[in-house]
Order: sequence, then structure tokens, then C-alpha cells
Amino acid sequence: MTADQIARLAIALDDVQPLVRRRIEVPLAIRLDRLHQVFQVVMGWENYHLYEFRIGRDIAYGVPDPNGDLLGSSPRPANRATLAQLLAQTRNKTFKYIYDFGDDWQHTIKLEAIGAPEPEVVYPRLLSAEGRCPPEDVGGPWGYAEYLEAMADPNHERHAEMLEWCGPDFDPNAIDEAAIRKQLNRLTPRRKSKTTASR
Repeated sequence: MTADQIARLAIALDDVQPLVRRRIEVPLAIRLDRLHQVFQVVMGWENYHLYEFRIGRDIAYGVPDPNGDLLGSSPRPANRATLAQLLAQTRNKTFKYIYDFGDDWQHTIKLEAIGAPEPEVVYPRLLSAEGRCPPEDVGGPWGYAEYLEAMADPNHERHAEMLEWCGPDFDPNAIDEAAIRKQLNRLTPRRKSKTTASR
């Protein structure tokens, strides 16, 4: 693996139906705190909870807790590690991304391929998307299942409550790939064009 290579990742949100999956390409050299931002955008989360990248039970990267070091439970800093370094520690090129420790959204990430960057392509890029992200703070996979059940049944005891909370327009199968790509472009560092640089 070299720093300028591109990783193709498959992301699956665990324990939810309908399926929520994304396929993306990112530089191998991307820092994990920036990869977290990419995951937030492509999945559809709102980025106001803590997160961790995990390999097995022993290795975690995230936002270190100043008090966690005393207990030996604080993750390693995500802003000091890259995707390449994370992948080098995995056995089967698979790792977990956990978002919101209250709702405990677990994502399984699988490395599909590593290759050279394509000319004129801006990374990170979204390759495909399936399924809409659950609403933030819905209560994890169990809460999401209850939410969908309540929304689908006007006679459900929590139907009116859920309508008021999240509105009537939530479709778990609807995905706006164009909007995701637009948001991803905002994360990409702007490079000066050759004409601007030469002035």
C-alpha cells in the first residue's frame, strides 16, 4: 500500500431493515477524523455525537477522553492515524465504525479494493447508496424499528407522536445521491487552479 492509493470501502449499517449501505472511495492516507466526517456525510448522520473506529475488542480510535486515560479505556486519537494504519491492523480488512454511544449505531466497513487514483476524479467519492439513514436520536436499531412500525400504522399508539417528531415525509428507501455528492464536495480541500496559481 502506498500513500497516494485509493481505497474502495463498503459500509453497512448493522441490524436495520431496510438495508442501509454505501460504497465509497477515499485516499488511503486520509486521517481517521476526516474519514469520520466522510462517513457522516455519506450515511446521513448529523455529526453531534461521539464516534469510534474499532478493530476487535482491543483497538479503538476516536476522540480521547481526558479522564479515560486513568482507566485505560480512552481510544487512540483519530486525528493522529490514517486509514492505511487502521487497515494494517485488521485481519480480514474489516473494521467497525460506531456512532452515538447512546443509540450505538454500529457500521461494518469492508475494504473491497485498493488502486491508483483516476485522473480528474475528486476523492472522496460516493459510488453507490442504498437505504436512507435513520433519524438521529431515534433510539438505535430497536428504536428505529419501532419508529418505522409507528409511521406505517395510523392506528399505532405512537403514530401521532412520531409524525410530530420527524414529520410525515420519511421514506426509508429514498436516497438523494446528488445531495450526498454535493456535501462530499464541500469536504474536499480546494486546490488552486493552474491559471490562478500562475498569476
